[in-house]
Amino acid sequence: TMPSIFSYQSAEVDWCENNFERSAVIAEYYNTDGTSLFSFLLLAPLNFLVLEAFSELQVNHGTFVPLLLAGVFSMYFHMTLSYVGQLLDELSILWTLAVAYSFWYPQAYFPKCIKTRRHFFWLTGITTVISTLMSFVKPTLNAYALNCIAFHLLYLTWKELKKCNDKRVHRMAAVMVMWWALAITSWISDRWLCWLWQAINFPYFHSFWHVLIAMSLLYCCPLVIYFDVSYEMPSFKPKLEYWPSDSWPVVVPYVTLEEPHKQC
Repeated sequence: TMPSIFSYQSAEVDWCENNFERSAVIAEYYNTDGTSLFSFLLLAPLNFLVLEAFSELQVNHGTFVPLLLAGVFSMYFHMTLSYVGQLLDELSILWTLAVAYSFWYPQAYFPKCIKTRRHFFWLTGITTVISTLMSFVKPTLNAYALNCIAFHLLYLTWKELKKCNDKRVHRMAAVMVMWWALAITSWISDRWLCWLWQAINFPYFHSFWHVLIAMSLLYCCPLVIYFDVSYEMPSFKPKLEYWPSDSWPVVVPYVTLEEPHKQC
């Protein structure tokens, strides 16, 4: 008989961390408790709270809810390694990206056939639904496809940086890329060099990926909002700030609005 899609270890993917080593009910302990909880269920709300408390901008709650769900589904997947958990984990990331693209993708980069944000919503929705259906065909490829979207985001960031001379923006983008580079290195290392980490009894690089990609998102979200304000509110100058202070070694960035000005 075929295993239930909800059964433990029914997923097509199994990460390098040893299963059930520290708990009888949690398959991958560090990937579940230590990192998913910290990364998405603590850092994401902290980013949201700081943006809402210190930014003059109206924060769109709809863009943060999918990110929290991605954290919950990630915990469920690594706890059970079930087929359903794998798909929920991957599809929640896909839909989080879809929501982010829908709200924040600059209209200047819309395809020529798309004239309004509403039309772009439809294009994004249809593309996401098709991608969701395709993800059931070969689930092992989903994670690679999702990671490839990062290259498009990096390309867009590079395009925007070419038009902006603010050193704080360039520095924040550099920090974001640094965290992303460390994250993707950890992800690939866990996927392709598991034999090495098992040999030295240190199979925890996927848990590092969770923390590092969350750190990258901590800088990515305000950066995206900064560029969005430049397009949507051209009479104001967005400015990047850090909570609790610029001088602190660990900070949460956010966006404020300065005096009206001619667009930079």
